[in-house]
Amino acid sequence: MASDDDDVNERLIEVYWQRLRELIVVDRVLDHLEFIEYDQKEQIRQKARTDGDIAATNLLISAVIKKPHTLGWFTAFVDALKHSGCYAAAEYMQVNPPRPEVEAENDTCVKLIQLLSPSLVEMQTKEVCLHCFSKGLLTQEDSDVIETITTNEGPWSGARKLLRCIVRGPPGWFSTFLDILRKTGHKDLYELTGGPSDFDNKVCFAFLTAAVRKHSNTGPKPQTMTSTTRKFCLSEPLLCITYPEAAAGGPEKADIVLRDYQKDVARPALEGENIIICLPTGSGKTRVAVYITKKHLDRRRAEGCSGKVVVLVNKVPLVEQHYSAEFLPFLKPSYKVERVSGDCQLKISFTEIVKNNDVIICTAQILENFLERSNNGEDEGVKLSDLTLIVIDECHHTQKGEVYNHIMMRYLMQKHKNRRLKKEQKKPVPLPQILGLTASPGVGAATIMKKAEDHILRICANLDASKIMTRSLGEHKREPRKVVQTVEDRKEDPFGDVIKNIMNAIHTHAELSPTSDLGSQNYEQWVVQKERIAATEENQKVRVCAEHLRQYSEGLNLSNTIRMRDAFSFLNKYYDEEIKKKATPDDEQDIQITDTERFLFNLFKEKKEELQKLADNPQYENDSLTKLRSKVLHEFSSREAARGIIFTKTRRSAIALSQWIQENPKFADIGVKASHMIGGGDQSVVKPMTAAEQRDVLTKFRDGDVNLLIATTVAEEGLDIAACNFVIRYGLVTNEIAMIQAQGRGRAEDSSYTLVEVKNSGVAEKECVNEYRINMMNKAIDKIRALDQADYDKRIFEFQIQAIMEEKVRMIKKKQKHMQYEKCEVKFSCRSCSRHVCTGEDIQIIENMHRVNVTPEFSQLFIQRENTTLQERLLDYETNYFIACKDCGQRWGSMMLYKGIDCPCLHVKNFVVTFNGKKISKCTKWSELAIKFPAFDYAEHASRLADNSDDEDTD
Repeated sequence: MASDDDDVNERLIEVYWQRLRELIVVDRVLDHLEFIEYDQKEQIRQKARTDGDIAATNLLISAVIKKPHTLGWFTAFVDALKHSGCYAAAEYMQVNPPRPEVEAENDTCVKLIQLLSPSLVEMQTKEVCLHCFSKGLLTQEDSDVIETITTNEGPWSGARKLLRCIVRGPPGWFSTFLDILRKTGHKDLYELTGGPSDFDNKVCFAFLTAAVRKHSNTGPKPQTMTSTTRKFCLSEPLLCITYPEAAAGGPEKADIVLRDYQKDVARPALEGENIIICLPTGSGKTRVAVYITKKHLDRRRAEGCSGKVVVLVNKVPLVEQHYSAEFLPFLKPSYKVERVSGDCQLKISFTEIVKNNDVIICTAQILENFLERSNNGEDEGVKLSDLTLIVIDECHHTQKGEVYNHIMMRYLMQKHKNRRLKKEQKKPVPLPQILGLTASPGVGAATIMKKAEDHILRICANLDASKIMTRSLGEHKREPRKVVQTVEDRKEDPFGDVIKNIMNAIHTHAELSPTSDLGSQNYEQWVVQKERIAATEENQKVRVCAEHLRQYSEGLNLSNTIRMRDAFSFLNKYYDEEIKKKATPDDEQDIQITDTERFLFNLFKEKKEELQKLADNPQYENDSLTKLRSKVLHEFSSREAARGIIFTKTRRSAIALSQWIQENPKFADIGVKASHMIGGGDQSVVKPMTAAEQRDVLTKFRDGDVNLLIATTVAEEGLDIAACNFVIRYGLVTNEIAMIQAQGRGRAEDSSYTLVEVKNSGVAEKECVNEYRINMMNKAIDKIRALDQADYDKRIFEFQIQAIMEEKVRMIKKKQKHMQYEKCEVKFSCRSCSRHVCTGEDIQIIENMHRVNVTPEFSQLFIQRENTTLQERLLDYETNYFIACKDCGQRWGSMMLYKGIDCPCLHVKNFVVTFNGKKISKCTKWSELAIKFPAFDYAEHASRLADNSDDEDTD
C-alpha cells in the first residue's frame, strides 16, 4: 500500500518532470539505480542512444514512479542524481529549486547557448574542456567523453557535446563559461556571447532576451550572420540582470518573476480589488507586493494618471529592508522610491516626500500622524485621497488599538460617507486600493471555530478585503524538523534557595502572604498588583518591599534561564543602583533612607558573598542551559555551514546568552560567531538597540560575519533574515502567530526547529495549544474562502458597521473624558515618598509626545543623575540625564535638552496620580490620562531665560 509520502514524492517528480528532462544524464543515473530491472535499464539506454537523453528521461521517470514502490525508492533516486553529478536535478527533488528570477535567467542563458552553438563550436575544444573541468562545469566523466568524441569525431562534435554538458552546470555556469572563453583567447566568441571588453565578473545580460526573442523566431540564423550583424542584433537591451544583490542606488533587477502560487494569490489585486495575501513566512509575499505595485503604477501611467503607493510596516528595520532589497531594485529607474522612518530626518517633510515620489515605504505611525494633521487642519498633511494603493505589511495587526487600525478606520468611515454621497448624487472621495500581507492572521482569543472565523473576518473587514488569498505551496513548501527538549529540575539549587529565603524574610517583614510559587508568572503578577495598591494607599513599607521582591523574582527566572552568575550580576547591579540613589551627585547630603530600605539593603549585603560563591559553581547550573549548549554544538558540528537563531524572552537573557557563547571556547572551536539583537524601545531598563545597531547586526548575519543570532521577538516578524539551518525557541512561546513567524526563519533545506523548555515557562503546553490554534486558523480560512461571495460581503459589511459605531462611541467617550479631567484637578505625587510634586496646570507638551514641567518651583524638587542608557540624539533634542526626587531618590523622568533649553520630562509611571482627591490605581502611560496639555511655548520660555540671564549680567 502506497504511503502519503510516496504520493507527495510522485507529485513532486511530476511537477518538475520538464526540468528533470533537461538536467538528467540518463546513462549515469541508471548506473546508480538498483530498483529498476536490468532489461528495463537497457531499453532506456537504447532510447538514449537513438533519441537522446531528453526522450530517454521520460522512460526513466516512468520507471522510477511506477508502482508498487520499493522501500526507500525516492531516497535512492535522489542519491542516484547526486552520485551521477546531476546536482541541479537533485536540488529540485529536495525542494530546493533556484529562485524564480534565477531560474528564468538560467533558461535564457541555455537558449542563448543553443542559439549561438553554430558559432561556438569553433572553440579550441580540448583547451576549453580542460578549463571547464577545473572550474567544476564538467564532471570527470563529462571530460572523458568529450575528449573521446573530439579524438574520434573531431573538435566540432566534441564542442557540441561540451555545450550540451555545461548548461547542466551549477548556478553561475554562464558567467564562468564566458570567463573561460576570455582566458583561452576566444575573444570573438566571448564578445559574441555578451562579454564586455572590460570583463569584471559582474555579468550583465542586457542582450539576452532581445537576442533570444529576435533570432530564435524571425531573425537571421547565427550561421548566416556576419560579425557586424551579430553585434548589431545583440545590441538592444531589454533586460538587465545582475548577480550581485542590488544595494540602494545600485542597478535595477530584472522583471519580477513569480511562481505559480504567487501569481494565483496576486490575481484579484491586479484587477484592482482589496485583498489580504496570506502566505507562510519565506514564501515571497513582499515580492508579490512589489509585482502588484509595479503593475498598479504601470496601469495608472498607461491611463494617463499618476499612481501613489505607500508601503506601511510596523518596525523601523523593515523600512530599510523593503526599500533596499525589494522595492528599489525592481522599480527604479521607472519610478521614484523613497523610505521614511522614525529615526530619519525626512519624516519632517513627509508631505513633500509623498508629493515627489511614486512609492513611499514608511512606518505606519508616520502616515497616521500626517493623516491626523490633515484632519485637524494644522497644516497640509496627507489625505487618503492622495494615495492610490496602500500595502500593509503584517496586516494581522489591524485590530483595536493598533496604528494600522486607526488608519483603516479613517478609510472605512470615508467609505461609509461615500455611500451617502452617492445616494445624494454627489462625487465620492477617492480611496486607495488596499493590499494586506500576513503569514498568519491568528485566531485571537477564540476557543471554538465560530469565534476563529469571526476573528479572521473582522481583520478582513478592517482591511476592506474582498477576499483572503492563500494557497498551498506544494513542492515549494519547507517544513523544518521539530524537536521539543524537555529539561530536568536541578537535584540541588542552593543559589535559588538563598534567594527564596531572602524573599520569605521580606514577606515576613512586610506581612505579605504569597499565593503562588516564588519566581512563577503568577507570583510576579501578584507582586506587581501589591506594589500598585501600596503606592496608591501611600503604604511605602509594602510598596518598596514589593518592588524588591519583583527583582528577586526576576533573579530566580534568570537563574533558570541563563547562568547563575548573570542572575547574581543583575541583583548586585540593582542594589548598587538603589544605594547610589540615596546620595546626591555631589555627595553633599544623603537622601532619606527608611527603616525598610535599610533592612532590604542589609539583607542583600549579608547574603551577597554566599550568592556569589554559589553562582560560580557550575555543578548547580540549570539543565536548560545544558540542553541549549548541546543543541548548538550539535548543529555546528554536524553541518558544513550552520546558521541559526535563538529566540529568548527578555533583552537581558539575549545579551547574557550572547556573552556566554562568546566566552566559551568550545563554541569558538567549531566556528560559532554569536551576536544579539534586541528591540529599540526604551521601556525596559536594559539599554535598547538603535535602528542602526539592529541593521549592523542583521547585515553581519546575512554576510556570515555572525552565524548565530540571539534575539528577542523583534526578529520574529517580518525581518528578511538570511536562510537558517536551525531555529531554537529558548523558553519562549507566545501565540500561534509568533510560532509561525519563528518557524519561518528556518528556510534552508533540512532546517530544524527546536523548543527548549525553561523552568516555570510552561512552553511545552503553550506550544501544543498553538499547534491546535494553527489548525483551527487554517480550517477557519478554508471555511471563509468557501463562502459564497454574497454571504462573505454581508458578514464583512456587518463587521464594518459595527467597527464604525464602536469608533464613534470611543470618540465620544474620549471627548467626555477630556472635558471631565481638568488640568488643575489632577495632582502628581512621588511614587516612593508620596511628596506632592505638581498639578496638571504645571505641565506642557513637546511635539505632542513629551510632557515637561519647566516651572521654577519644580526645579527645586529634583536632582539630576547621568545615565548613559538614556543618551539619544534626535531631531531637536537630546537626553543625557534622568531626574530624581531630592527626598527619596525615586526617578521621575529624564532631562531633555530641547533647542538649547533644559526641559524636565516626566514619566507618569513614576508618580501616583490623583484626580479630584481620588487616586487612580493604574496609570503607567500618559495615554491613560485623558488630559490635553497645552503645547510647550518655546518662545516665551526662551525669552524668560534670556531676561533672567540679562539681570544676572547686570548684577
